[in-house]
Order: sequence, then structure tokens, then C-alpha cells
Amino acid sequence: MKFFKEVGRYVLLMRKVLVLPDRWKMFFRQFPKELEKLGLQSLPIVLIISVFIGAILTIQTKLNTENPLLPTYSTGLVTRDTLLLEFSSTILCLILAGKIGSNIASEIGTMRITEQIDALEIMGVNSANYLILPKIVAFVVMTPFLVIISMGVGLIGGYLVGLFSDIITVADYLLGIQYAFIPYYVVYSLVKSLVFAFIISSVAAYYGYYAYGGALDVGKASTNAVVNSSILILFFNLLITNLMLN
Repeated sequence: MKFFKEVGRYVLLMRKVLVLPDRWKMFFRQFPKELEKLGLQSLPIVLIISVFIGAILTIQTKLNTENPLLPTYSTGLVTRDTLLLEFSSTILCLILAGKIGSNIASEIGTMRITEQIDALEIMGVNSANYLILPKIVAFVVMTPFLVIISMGVGLIGGYLVGLFSDIITVADYLLGIQYAFIPYYVVYSLVKSLVFAFIISSVAAYYGYYAYGGALDVGKASTNAVVNSSILILFFNLLITNLMLN
């Protein structure tokens, strides 16, 4: 019963959130700030993780496929498809769920326990729409760009392995990442990233919005937001993969 209660409350909150803002001026004042906070400030961690994962994937693939029957370009091909299909969309969003989800949940949760949200409601403001909509829209807009950057930087990480080590030659790696490229894989990753971005931002906002109590409850809300959004990301990853790649 608790599960259905939570789902129902989430749906009702989204009904309040996903309506046209009462004052567009306030929305457009908040929107650029959220773009910077949720998107641009996530760029360093995306760059660092992606370049190392690209390098590690290349090294591990090459060392674990030492077979004369396999073509020399197979390492680059496996690295490229792994980055495009899974890492730069699913794994990256799981990482961002920890950073962005906890950020949103703790920010809105703090506003709830300090009664700032109650004050907005008393003034007749749709607090859910005012506080949550700019965050959801900003994160959904920025996530595909972060995913594309992650793909490119991950491939550069693999290229650096070829450039600065003798594990694989640059020529073989470049041939592999170009061989039998399927553009649909990029579309598939971007669709997943849009869905995951909405899940992360909306679930985190939900737990923050209903964080009643004290500072300890804000911490619990952040934890619940990260855990539940991660589970939902994995579930929808399975669902979207079945729908788009079958």
C-alpha cells in the first residue's frame, strides 16, 4: 500500500509541477541559474570520468581479446559501442543521480523544513511549479549535451591510450571507432538520457518537497532520492532497450 501511496503522491505533485508558470518572468530568471548549477557545474566530473573510462575500456578490451583470429580494429569498435550504448547514457546518469539528485532533494528539503515553501503557498504561489519546473526543464535540456560530450571525451581517452602506450596503435583504434558505425545508437542514447534526466530531477524534487521534520530528514530525503532514481534508471534502461533495440 505504501508503494501505491508514494506513486499517487508523485503523480499529483507532477500535475502541479507540469503546468504553465503563472509568471514567465520568474521562470526565465531561475532557468539560466539552474542550467549553470545542474548542467555546467556537472561538466568537470563528466569530463574526468569519461576520459578515464574510455582509456580503461580500451586497455581492458585489448588485453582480454588477444586472439589472432580477431581483427585488429575490434578494440576500437567495442570501446565505441560500449560508450555509445551504455556508459555515456546509463552509467553517466547513475553517477549524475548521486550528484544532481542529492543536490535537488537537499535544496528543496531545506526549503520545506525552514517553512519557505509554506510561505510561498500562503502567498498564493504554486510552490511546486515555481521551485521544481525550472530544475526539471534545465536538467532535461542539459543532459543530452553532457552525454554527447561524454561520448567524445571517452573516445579521446581511448585515443590517448594508443598515443602514449604500445597497447594498441592509433591507426587500429581509429579504424575501430569508424568501422560499421550506426548513427541510431546515438539517437538511442539521447532518448535514454532525456528519460533519465526527467527521472532524476523529478524524483529528487519529490523527496525534497515532502521532507518534513529536521536536518536528519533532509539527509534521508537525499538518500531516498538517489537510491530510488537509480533503481528507476535501471528499470527504464531495460524497458527502452527492449523497445528501441529489439
